[in-house]
Amino acid sequence: MTDTAWQQKIDRFYEQDFDDDDPLGSIAKMGELLAERPEDDAKALFELAGVHDALGFENQAIPLYRRAIAAGLEGTSALRASIQLASSLRNVGASAEAVSILESMPDAGIDEGARRAFLALALHDECRYGDAQKTALLALIPTLDGYKRSLTAYATELPSTATMPQSGQPR
Repeated sequence: MTDTAWQQKIDRFYEQDFDDDDPLGSIAKMGELLAERPEDDAKALFELAGVHDALGFENQAIPLYRRAIAAGLEGTSALRASIQLASSLRNVGASAEAVSILESMPDAGIDEGARRAFLALALHDECRYGDAQKTALLALIPTLDGYKRSLTAYATELPSTATMPQSGQPR
């Protein structure tokens, strides 16, 4: 079976068979699709990680994402695996590692906005509020029709070490 045909089956799974009200059933159905691939197939590991992640089983997804990346996942899937791994790490309280992964990644192409958004969340979790705000704004700016130059200037002027105001007082 070609990669394209198998990917179509994966896409169909998410459109028709994925059911977050039946997590074990969803994992079993994904398992049937993965049985069509070699045991340590990077794409299959990535899909297995993704279904665990989508069902809220981040602790099970994390080692699967790592195995997929180590198995040689390439292209957009590799970038997405890194983004999704970082998001899962953040969700289980490992935001420092999430920041490290997301900051060290190359431009994620069509997923660059998502990479920056997850980075902003992880930076916030690390109490790097100015960096989080700057990252979020810089992710947003390319989507705007106007004000790009001024907003870019304002975002780059934000301090890197901003902290939350004391006692809930506005700054």
